[in-house]
Amino acid sequence: MTSPPPLSGIRVLELAGLAPGPFAGLLLADYGATVLRLDRATPETHSPNPPPPTRDQLTRRKSSIAVDMRSPGGLSFIKALIPHVDILIDPFRPGVLEKAGLCPKTVLTALNPRLIVARMTGFRRDGKYAQMAGHDINYIAVSGVLSMLGRAGEKPYAPGNILGDFAGGGAVCFMGILLALIERQRTGRGQVVEANMVDGSAYLATFPRLGRKTWSWGGERGMNVLDGGCPYYDTYETKDGGFMAVGSLEPQFFAALLKGLGIKSSDLPGPREDPSTWKELRELFTRIFKSKSRAEWERIFDGTDACCTPVLTQGELEEQGYDQRPIVTLRDSPALAIIPDVEQESDIGIRAAKGQGAGVEGKGWEEDGLSPGVGGEEVLEKWMGWKRGRQFEVGSGGLVSKQTSKL
Repeated sequence: MTSPPPLSGIRVLELAGLAPGPFAGLLLADYGATVLRLDRATPETHSPNPPPPTRDQLTRRKSSIAVDMRSPGGLSFIKALIPHVDILIDPFRPGVLEKAGLCPKTVLTALNPRLIVARMTGFRRDGKYAQMAGHDINYIAVSGVLSMLGRAGEKPYAPGNILGDFAGGGAVCFMGILLALIERQRTGRGQVVEANMVDGSAYLATFPRLGRKTWSWGGERGMNVLDGGCPYYDTYETKDGGFMAVGSLEPQFFAALLKGLGIKSSDLPGPREDPSTWKELRELFTRIFKSKSRAEWERIFDGTDACCTPVLTQGELEEQGYDQRPIVTLRDSPALAIIPDVEQESDIGIRAAKGQGAGVEGKGWEEDGLSPGVGGEEVLEKWMGWKRGRQFEVGSGGLVSKQTSKL
């Protein structure tokens, strides 16, 4: 029998931000938590004609309220709300909450000793970068990770903002929140969770960092086994402009690759383990892969152990109806589904992998976003029974405590 998602009943107040903070909130929402985003107040919020959605697209299953935390009424409202939530996600630079009068270590934990305050920063909170602005590329740069990414003889290459913002940032913050929830079950107390993208991305790079003093990653950037230096761990263009990905590291997989490519061992320029042969071997692979279309290579390698697969684009996957799934499968208490009609799946394991519930609009391929102030008042009523005109009012586009609504 399927149980509700494991975070059902958990209340999250997500202070509005972009990328890592909202991603942590999205993960919490997918596993059953109710996530209420706190947006900036504007004249249109909490009105019949709300403002357009913000740039944040990581809004699946979330609702919004707008509050001006710099106003006495807004600050009072937030303080009144804090005792009723389990988790607060803080995406701001160091000192912002303290300046607003919401210091986690003094004010917030005093209001709610069970509160978990998840603080997400880019740089570490100590050191010369602590007060500087930055983005993903800066965080992975000072972590040492960016220096390891890129082709030989070329400048370092940043892989979008996946490694810092989402893997080393939002996902690590999510993990910290879960650890704090486990600790709270034991002690009854919440705590401050501090995640930053420098340490997060550096930790993710543990394997290549340790590999610098071994044969596997001891060369210069782009000249190692897993960073584009090795010809049997690389991508190759096909006749029609597509690409195939090759990861034939083990001898038996390499043998299957050669069979599919129609290459005899005697055709090789030398032992595959010898880096001096890699340039010529890559040229050989490049020439052969260009002789057929991607579809032809797929037919050759599908079902084999050559570790050779097509490089599929997001557009192709969407057109093919690829089903987006939660990040990890819980067999007995799955996450909420992203796609609809999951209950029609007959295989129990696959059904758990796809999640539970009705799914969402866009099926994980598109998101309309969330307008500030939309849906939040309903959440407040569900959580605490609060209603406009009783516990709070709207002032200057944001919610304020009823007691201070005239300030």
